[in-house]
Amino acid sequence: MPNSPDEAGRRNFLRGLPAAGAFATAGALGAEAPRGGAGRTPFLPNYCRAQNYQSLKQSSHDPTGGNSDRWPISPGGTQEVFNQSGPGIISHIWFTIAAQSRNHLKELVLRAYWDGNSKPSVECPIGDFFGLNLGQYFIYESAFLACSPGRSLNCYFAMPYRKSARLTVTNEGSQPVGSFYSNIDFMKVPELPDDALYFHAQYRQATPCVAVKGPESQKNPLGKLNYVLAETRGRGHLMGCTLGVLINADGWMGEGDDMIFIDDESKPAIIGTGTEDYFLGSWNFGGRDGATPFAHKYYGAPLIVMPERTGGRYCCYRWHGDNPVTFTRYLRYTLEHGHGNDRGDNWFSVAYWYQDKPYTAFPELPKAADRIPQVKLA
Repeated sequence: MPNSPDEAGRRNFLRGLPAAGAFATAGALGAEAPRGGAGRTPFLPNYCRAQNYQSLKQSSHDPTGGNSDRWPISPGGTQEVFNQSGPGIISHIWFTIAAQSRNHLKELVLRAYWDGNSKPSVECPIGDFFGLNLGQYFIYESAFLACSPGRSLNCYFAMPYRKSARLTVTNEGSQPVGSFYSNIDFMKVPELPDDALYFHAQYRQATPCVAVKGPESQKNPLGKLNYVLAETRGRGHLMGCTLGVLINADGWMGEGDDMIFIDDESKPAIIGTGTEDYFLGSWNFGGRDGATPFAHKYYGAPLIVMPERTGGRYCCYRWHGDNPVTFTRYLRYTLEHGHGNDRGDNWFSVAYWYQDKPYTAFPELPKAADRIPQVKLA
């Protein structure tokens, strides 16, 4: 199994979530209270204290003891990759895929169902879920997602469940997947705390975004016609997004601002200064002739190809691990596609968040053929 991207950061994230109203208290992960004296013992790391969870794994191993440690998935077929009852936390997902179709990252769909729900709280093309939003592999590492050499896909978002968890992969393409390899690590726990939140991941696309022209595009203070990465109702906090952009016309695609609506549908509570700024780069990521891919713990643009030219490609990610964006009733997570939404490029995104109840009111997933990135000239 590949080394964990930022293992220490992941464990700190799990321990730190209670401050943001999340789930992973020391009790949930099994750390016992100090004995033989009052007060905390900050000098003693959590990993060298007694734990009360059971470490387990579900995988695609060959049950006969042979070496065929994989699942084939036929066109239209669904493979269950995880099924567990009782309280627990998925801590890590690793996949690698051998498939005939060059578009398998867009054609395979990952779904996750919490506590027996019939509808998923995670529904994404598998490439998009792992930050490969334009259907091609590239190597990068971040706090929560990574793609390693050998085309291995890794996820370190913690995914708690109280009653049960079920994950499936469906082949919506026309060609068979010869080998789907899977390792999913999880913790079986006695119980979860009351403030445990459920993980969600929602895919959206606009192919193309509808460009706004004329005076209406000059000023957009209320986020009208913005690209919506996610919309949900309930209580929780936003962790961030991955975004792929395929450019349909020359020019810089990222002049739009991030706007996040929190508990008020009429106006954004958070407004940023530009798309490249939201992804914590600057100056067009280096511009037409100087753009350089980058990938860091909480932000990056690890894929930049033909910047600011028709057919150019960007894949970006931004994590709010330092400060998850909290909401108590409502969240709409948006970006302008160009200043005042004046660009008509193709956008593909996944938003990731935690919520108090499994939320399943997702927009209908586009058909597999419509998810394949293609330049669309005006």
